[in-house]
Amino acid sequence: MGRKDGKRVKDADPMYTIVPYIMDKRYDAMNMINLDIPIDPIKDYIKQKRAEGKYVSHLSVVIATYLRTIAYFPLLNRFIVNCKIYQRKDIDCAMVVLKDEDGDMEGTMSKVRLDKEDNIFTVNDKMNSYIEKNREAKNKNATDKLIKKLLAFPGLARFGVGLFKFMDKHGLLPAKIIDASPFHTSFTITNLASLRTNYIYHHIYEFGTTSVFFAMGNTREVPFKTKDGVVFKTCLPLGVVMDERICSGHYYADAFRCMKRYLENPSLLEKTFSEEVAAAT
Repeated sequence: MGRKDGKRVKDADPMYTIVPYIMDKRYDAMNMINLDIPIDPIKDYIKQKRAEGKYVSHLSVVIATYLRTIAYFPLLNRFIVNCKIYQRKDIDCAMVVLKDEDGDMEGTMSKVRLDKEDNIFTVNDKMNSYIEKNREAKNKNATDKLIKKLLAFPGLARFGVGLFKFMDKHGLLPAKIIDASPFHTSFTITNLASLRTNYIYHHIYEFGTTSVFFAMGNTREVPFKTKDGVVFKTCLPLGVVMDERICSGHYYADAFRCMKRYLENPSLLEKTFSEEVAAAT
């Protein structure tokens, strides 16, 4: 029986086939990197769109950038379960959203389905809709409802989570559970700048299939060496944690260079992936 959320990769390089047996835990295979993204190109783009009556967020620019990077570098959308490599069938982004629960700010975590052909505007619309829906205090997303059921009876949470882990490991987890789980996602992102705090290196969960985690933090001044000397630029820092087993370090490096290209010129994201490829040929 195959997994509901991924297709087994059987033609991977032998080295990458054996590595998951050596590092069989996701937290044992975590690599971390900090990306300092100059904020001015993003701010200028957002300001330009605002003048046109279109409102785009910094968060949407980052998510649309990584989505486009996945389109060009599909191995980023792989995951490891039970020492086996899978190519994910969909592209999902998980994120924590704060909502007001009787005067207290509580976090809820869910995910939004993205499409390889989404451009910056469709990504922005999806993220705005996702955030608005999850911020409604009376609203309970699929994740909240599942957790509430697990906590309804003493001992059920321990048994239920244990059962889910066993079923997930053996590809038996129902599609409804996977669809409700924020731990089964292409990548997770948290915007710590919204809490006015610095970026962190957030662990990637052992349960589920998340292979990459982004944490955005407060902007900061970063020195850059130029032909005219050292200059300081205001940057948006991203703490990135990756599962090194899904692809090579060289592949990750090329992917992050691709991200940099779009973050330096977000207007490139206005085309769909197919439109961009067609224009380049």
